[in-house]
Order: sequence, then structure tokens, then C-alpha cells
Amino acid sequence: MPEKNCIDIKENNLLKIDNELLELLLQDKTTGRNIIWATDNYTKHGAQYAFEKPILVELITSRNGSIIKPRTQKSKAEQQKRVRQKAEVFTPSWVCNLQNNLVDEVWFGWKNAFNIEEKCSWKTIKEKISFPEAENKSWKDYVCSTRLEITCGEAPYITSRYDAVTGEYIEVPERVGFLDRKLRVVNENTESRGDWLKWAFSAVQSSYGFEWQGDNVLIARENVLFTVAEHYQHKFNENLSAQDLAGFAKIIVWNIWQMDGLKFVVPNSCTEKEVLEQDLFETRIVSKACEGCKKNNPLKHNGIYCKIKDWKKNEIVRFVDCVEGDE
Repeated sequence: MPEKNCIDIKENNLLKIDNELLELLLQDKTTGRNIIWATDNYTKHGAQYAFEKPILVELITSRNGSIIKPRTQKSKAEQQKRVRQKAEVFTPSWVCNLQNNLVDEVWFGWKNAFNIEEKCSWKTIKEKISFPEAENKSWKDYVCSTRLEITCGEAPYITSRYDAVTGEYIEVPERVGFLDRKLRVVNENTESRGDWLKWAFSAVQSSYGFEWQGDNVLIARENVLFTVAEHYQHKFNENLSAQDLAGFAKIIVWNIWQMDGLKFVVPNSCTEKEVLEQDLFETRIVSKACEGCKKNNPLKHNGIYCKIKDWKKNEIVRFVDCVEGDE
């Protein structure tokens, strides 16, 4: 577990918990390899940190595991560079809360299911969450409801372990991410460890997010994993086992994935390809640009389309097909 009230989950500490945990969190389930850096912000450390290179355990556990840091702990110059290059702007937790509240208002049929909004803040409802019996909706339905954070950065809409703008740590009972809300409901409606794990797994399986930059993908995955661990600790006053952490990590690497959100492919995987063209007089090699990029057609890219897992159907699907439908 990270130090109490510490927002930065050190990769070296993950190694101490379980040798394979960090390797799990670096997996790209689409390519079968590791996620890539997908940014040039780390090239000062060497050629292995270039845009297209994979993020490897040994690259991020040197220098005391401080290579990858949350945005608030990056230098101002680096923050500004990322804003210019990828329009990276993080959302304060009170705005995440407001927007998650709007989604919940539709689901529940009433306002203030989890908290009451205040100016740039919120007041948490302390009573046990109730559910719309007239619509035959139960707490289990809520836990299993599918939610997605697009271009998720460090996943502040999924879990508000800390304010992504100020870096302020947020205690478990006050969190407002959509996974945090699901886990609060699990905490309130289960008693045994077995039941808690069953429904916490369902909560994570129904929570998704994608992001371009590799360091953000890893941080988002870490935040999702550790908000699960912190909710468990809050419920049972003990640490989640390494085996259970690995079980959640195996879900998270499917659900938090690296993707170009406009093309639905692995970042920069579209290429110009050489093809043979033949007519009556000659055969020649011609370079052809990606048709999807050329025509802005999300179904015609020659890059690597990203895959996710539909846990309810136990099927692996292309994300583009979830959005656009089959051709």
C-alpha cells in the first residue's frame, strides 16, 4: 500500500508488494506487449524512453521509482509542454463530482444521491444509499452499471483519490469518482470478505477509461487498483492481499487502455503502406496513406484497433465496434 495520504504510488513499492504486479499493470492487451510511452517527455533519460518504445519495469524503477509522477508533481515547464502538445488539462475534483452527479441523477431519478454540491466542493451524504425500488433497481444493478471516462488522464472521474489539479489527497468516505461510488455501495451492502470481493470485481469490470499517453495510462491503472485496496482497508481494517491485488489488476489492464480516442487505434499505429499496382504496361510499388486518416473514417484505419473485454458476455471486442457498430 502507498504511504497514508500519499498520492504518488511509487513503482518500486509495487515491486515490493508483488514482483509481477507492475508487469501486469504495464500490459497492453491489444498488442500483447507493453503500453508505449506515446510522448517525448521522457527522452532526456535515453533512447529507450522515446515515443514509440515500450514502458519497461526496469526503466521506471530506477532512480528510486520516481520517473513517473502525477501531474501535480511534474515541473511547471513539463505541465505546460504537455498542455501545448496534447491539450492535457486536468479537471478539479469538484467538477468531476458535479458531472458524476448528473449521471447519477438520471440513474436514480433524484438529485443528491451521494452528496450535496457546494461552491467548489461537496458535502457527503452520511446515510446509507437508497435505491429506486419503484423502478426495480437494486444496489447490485448500480454496481454493475457500465461507466466510461474518455481521455481519462489519471482517471479523476473514475476515482478521486486526490484532486488532479491541486494534488490534495481525498479520504475514502469523501471520494466522488464513479468507481468510488460503486465501492461505497459495495461497502454498505456486504459483510463478508467473499461477498465484498465478488461485487468489487463487478464494480471494476463495469468501469472503463482510455488515454493516449503511457505514463497517464499507468497512473490511472494504479489509481484504480489502489482505490479498490483503500476501500477494502476502510471496510475491513486490513490490507488487500497481493493475490487479490493481482486479480483486480488483470481486470484493470483490459478496462483502462491506451488508445487514440479519435481513431480508436493504438497511438501512431496508422502508417503509409507500400502496395503493388499493376496495369497493362507495368507493375509498380506505390505508397498509400491510411484510408481512415485520409477520409476521417474511423472504420478504415490501417492501424491496430484497440480491444477491450466485455465482462458480462465474456467476449473480447474492438472498441470501435462498440461505438460505431459493425460495418
